Amino acid sequence: MRRVLLLSVTMLVTLLAGLVNVRLYAPSPLERRTSDVVAEAVSRLEYLRGTLEDGAAGDAQGLFPEGYFFSYELYGLSWVNVGLRSPVHQKRALSEARWALAHVDSDAGRAPFSPNLSPAYGAFYVGWSNWLRGGIVKLSADPAAPERPQLAAETKQLAEVLLASPTPFLPSYPGQAWPVDSVVAVASLALADEVDAGDYANVIGRWLAASDERRDPATGLLPHTTDPVSGRPLEGARATSQVVALRFLAELDPARARKDWTVFRETFASTVPGAPGIREYPRGSSGGGDVDSGPLVFGLSASASAVGLGTAVLFGDQRTAAELSGLAEATGFRVGDRYLGGLVPIGDSFMVWSTTTTGWVSGGGAVEERADRNWRWPWQLVSVLVVGPLFALSWLSVRRRRRGGAGPPVTAPAPAPDETAAPDDAAGPDGGEVPSGAPARTAGPPAGGKPAGGPSPDVAGVPE
Repeated sequence: MRRVLLLSVTMLVTLLAGLVNVRLYAPSPLERRTSDVVAEAVSRLEYLRGTLEDGAAGDAQGLFPEGYFFSYELYGLSWVNVGLRSPVHQKRALSEARWALAHVDSDAGRAPFSPNLSPAYGAFYVGWSNWLRGGIVKLSADPAAPERPQLAAETKQLAEVLLASPTPFLPSYPGQAWPVDSVVAVASLALADEVDAGDYANVIGRWLAASDERRDPATGLLPHTTDPVSGRPLEGARATSQVVALRFLAELDPARARKDWTVFRETFASTVPGAPGIREYPRGSSGGGDVDSGPLVFGLSASASAVGLGTAVLFGDQRTAAELSGLAEATGFRVGDRYLGGLVPIGDSFMVWSTTTTGWVSGGGAVEERADRNWRWPWQLVSVLVVGPLFALSWLSVRRRRRGGAGPPVTAPAPAPDETAAPDDAAGPDGGEVPSGAPARTAGPPAGGKPAGGPSPDVAGVPE
């Protein structure tokens, strides 16, 4: 039983190690055919639709304040991506995206946000909902799309608030402002321009100039949080907001965004061997995780790495996209189309949004590529150190089994004593002891005689 258990463990560990090492080389969306990316995305989205119908959005709300909203928002955004990348799926994508928008644009979708903010419900809600609404209008390519009037009204109000605000970073919650939310909101103005639902080039230009004046002095990037009145940075750049801000900044000003992405990927690059994820805090600084970043492992943020994959795809960053894809496949415990075994569907929502990434307005364009590096070697070394000894033990176990395969050696029984041989104390002819020195009786016949009870040796076969 011990031998069977050892062989079973060796086979299982070898299989897992092999699977992990193969997944380290998983191709990024930039290396795959569009048809393959779309086919996988449709399968994942079908799974996510089922989870949403089973209440996954409510479960996500228990994880972070925008859980319900993002569950439907990302579902809708991903379908728009699919429709834009594959015209054959346009009709279905439009239907699914509209279904998602109906949940976003509902009392449940607006519940965490305050109607007393300016704009109503805050920059986060207005920005993200407007972005999805504009995407649906773009995908429909219909001048009479039913979403067009509300898109025009929402963006007009948003533009007026931005022009009147003393800060480019509008509040998302009472007394709280995250610049990333304003980037999304301003990007929705650019999308409205794209679909002829307004003309906001002047507003966008003013916002870009004002936001540049309030950048994080330590990194030169947009800050994580700011004072809602003055726009003064309160917390420096962090990865969970940067990966989103840069994705939408690319739609506003591609050249500026590419420059920021180059700074970001160096400043927030992982220092952990074998884990090319994204640090939550810049190199040389540290901090704790929160509801946005999730738990940090060696300073790396899983959420920033998942969303950062999509940003790398938008910028055409081959190396970063490949590294983040390989890391996600190796550590995401993906079974079929589900990461983490389907335990956290919101994680799958972020991943499918990233893998289907495509530009809606300007896109990111290509950034300067970096030389590839052999970041996988720690995984390969650990695999050898774990699997090697198990193979050695299994080989020794099998070898011992073969050597002793016939069982323990069998001892031959002692030969039966010769009944004709005289024992040491043999009896004489009369039953007495043979005198000392008397010759022992031999087993042969007496001279001239024959064996008793047998045929004569001289006349074989002749009866007596």
